[in-house]
Amino acid sequence: MLNSASDYELVQRAVAGDRAAYGLLVRRYQHQVYSVVAHKARSRSEAEDLAQETFLRLSRQHFGPGRVHNLRGWLYVVASNLAFNALRGRGRRQRREETIFQQTGAWAEPDPAEAVVRDDERAAVRRTLAALPERQAQLLMLRHSGLSYREIADALGMAPGSVGTMLARAEAAFEAAWRGK
Repeated sequence: MLNSASDYELVQRAVAGDRAAYGLLVRRYQHQVYSVVAHKARSRSEAEDLAQETFLRLSRQHFGPGRVHNLRGWLYVVASNLAFNALRGRGRRQRREETIFQQTGAWAEPDPAEAVVRDDERAAVRRTLAALPERQAQLLMLRHSGLSYREIADALGMAPGSVGTMLARAEAAFEAAWRGK
């Protein structure tokens, strides 16, 4: 019975403390959420942490009646924002470590994740996405995560008819940034 419940019903039950409903929501969307954050994460463990944080935010979210019309879109936006924040935080940390090195001639304590061998192309894609305006990067991430134009429109609060145009502009901006890397 619980498996056939809608997202709305499951969220309402989860907010009321039903752990089985919350668990079903996690199982229903964990792969998609992980896919969103994995594109920006440096390691599998960081992606898992970001995905877990997304679901923790869901457990703390108090949706009003009728407010959960697109849970999938809400999860993607939250996951994408968390991943972008992690990416920005890494950039700040890297700049801080470089400043320490320039001032002292010694590297700051190394981050264990730095030891993990990363795929160069994925790292370049992440850098290129980070260079784009946030809205364009979100559009690309949501579309390449499998959301329909309608779901993207709902998730980003935009008119469904403008998604195609905005997505085409985002793809062109990505391509230009990719060539200029």
